Amino acid sequence: MSDVKCARMLLKAAERDLATLRSMTAEAPEESFGFHVQQAAEKALKAWIAMRGETYPLSHNIGVLLDLLVDTGADLEPFHGLMGYTPYAVEFRYQGVPSGIKAIDREGAMELIEALLGEVRGKLAESE
Repeated sequence: MSDVKCARMLLKAAERDLATLRSMTAEAPEESFGFHVQQAAEKALKAWIAMRGETYPLSHNIGVLLDLLVDTGADLEPFHGLMGYTPYAVEFRYQGVPSGIKAIDREGAMELIEALLGEVRGKLAESE
């Protein structure tokens, strides 16, 4: 699969996670909401990595993915807040969110994911 084709596939998958987030009500569990934020971010970052012709790791760790892109010269400072969603990929998804963890700012999370997807869409358009 070409780098651009792979990036397009991953971006569409991230957009499905964003659509799921948009459809969630305020009563949706934190674990479910956080999981889809993490998944959208992971897939979008992997799309960006693939688009650059790099191999992305099979990892749910948002920090690892951000670091890979920073190493290629990308400015990802606005997206560092997404690192806090890494535990939602597996740990919180199965064990639940421990007491003492701050509730997700759902509006802020949505804005961050939308901004990341917009950035990746723009980069993909430039590469085609």
